[in-house]
Amino acid sequence: MPRPLAVAPDFADFYEATFPQLLTQLHAFVGDRAEAQDMVQEAYTRAFARWSTVARFDDPVGWVRRVAWNLAISRWRRAKRLLSRHRDLLRDDVDGPDGLSLDLTRALAKLPPLYRQAVILHYLADLPVREIAQFTGAAEGTVKARLHRARAMLNELLSLDEKRVTDG
Repeated sequence: MPRPLAVAPDFADFYEATFPQLLTQLHAFVGDRAEAQDMVQEAYTRAFARWSTVARFDDPVGWVRRVAWNLAISRWRRAKRLLSRHRDLLRDDVDGPDGLSLDLTRALAKLPPLYRQAVILHYLADLPVREIAQFTGAAEGTVKARLHRARAMLNELLSLDEKRVTDG
């Protein structure tokens, strides 16, 4: 909802203050930094085109976040359709160097998208369950269940990675 402002905040200041955190969230979701940058940049481009309106929203960063997530989900759906049609044309993924952040990124990628989204919004965006529920259109209990199940899955996935390192 727009709020009255005498002067809209400077877009450049808004961008500089909010871009890094939103990029981190989308990078964790899509697993590819360049792709995440493209989506976040597109969201900010759309915000800039409507800045006189967006700047007056109670939560302009929430508006940009919604646009970026919608872009990510749309791209994920398109990629999923393409993958199902052209699975034999894709090469195998190449493992990168070991490390906790890579293990976590891989584990996040194995979560169902709605679980991954809940974890990222809660732990990286630092949103409370109530705001995640509003953002996703899910009930608060559903968000809590997703977080609970995601934590259990991550615990299992990361324990398996740790076991491989100690056994291997």
